[in-house]
Amino acid sequence: MFYIVSMTDIVRIPPNRLTDSLKNTAIGILKEKYESMINADLGYVIMIIDAHVDSIGKLVSGDGATYHKVTFKGLTFFPKLQEIVEGEIIEITDFGAFVRIGPTDALLHLSQITDDYLKSDIKQGLILANQTSKTLRIGSKMRSRITAVSLGKGSSMGKIGITCRQPFLGSFEWIMEEVVKAKQPAQSPSKEKKGGK
Repeated sequence: MFYIVSMTDIVRIPPNRLTDSLKNTAIGILKEKYESMINADLGYVIMIIDAHVDSIGKLVSGDGATYHKVTFKGLTFFPKLQEIVEGEIIEITDFGAFVRIGPTDALLHLSQITDDYLKSDIKQGLILANQTSKTLRIGSKMRSRITAVSLGKGSSMGKIGITCRQPFLGSFEWIMEEVVKAKQPAQSPSKEKKGGK
């Protein structure tokens, strides 16, 4: 899910960076520090939106830079367990597919696609179900549920696992087929009228 979060930091502004306004300079330094960062508390920091910089900074002996307290807002993407997300398949592998959700990619393992037996064809960029003939290919749009999230220190890129083994999840084409089936009236066994004299 996307969030706008408020953060506070102390920004070191060297003399050679004071050619623009204090706010623009601070935002530029914050962008270098935070954008594209992955943090266990914030998730994926996509961009710095706005900042308020204290105009009075502090000096440190032997350092020509000024240090300013900055309160700023950032756009983040924080994946949560059991969240429903939509994305696009960007890569097919022997073990599944990678789906682009927000600013990152999630792993859709073959075992998490369907109950059917599946075959990956990396050269053609598709996954084919044996009995139902359902296919997933590079560029397929899909809806899935997040089943695993790891944004800790050990995972520099972060790791996200997803599944589509539940009703109304999977390729948008599959979902539309399920919706059509769900809208059809339930057929009850026909009752034959018995003729009388």
